[in-house]
Amino acid sequence: MILHIVTFAWVEDADPTIVAEIPVALRAMAAQLPMLSSYSCGANLHLRPGGADFAVIAEVTTKADLDAYLDAPAHIELIERLVSKILKSRQAVQLETSLAS
Repeated sequence: MILHIVTFAWVEDADPTIVAEIPVALRAMAAQLPMLSSYSCGANLHLRPGGADFAVIAEVTTKADLDAYLDAPAHIELIERLVSKILKSRQAVQLETSLAS
């Protein structure tokens, strides 16, 4: 399995309407994409100092599934329509995971 983990920092004056719409739109989008094994997203709880404002964790089986997710028209449209409007910075990492033995 591959975990695709992305963190976002929003611009200081991010529109709160867009901030609130992003997780709702992402979850609706993810529910329509069969290549995703699991999907979580949400605002940082800021239980520790620093950190990003928002994160996404998408789990897929193969690199082809990851590519299909990232290239999905619904994903691209959502990023352009919402995320890009308030994005300050983005970090992403992919890591391989497996069930504990």
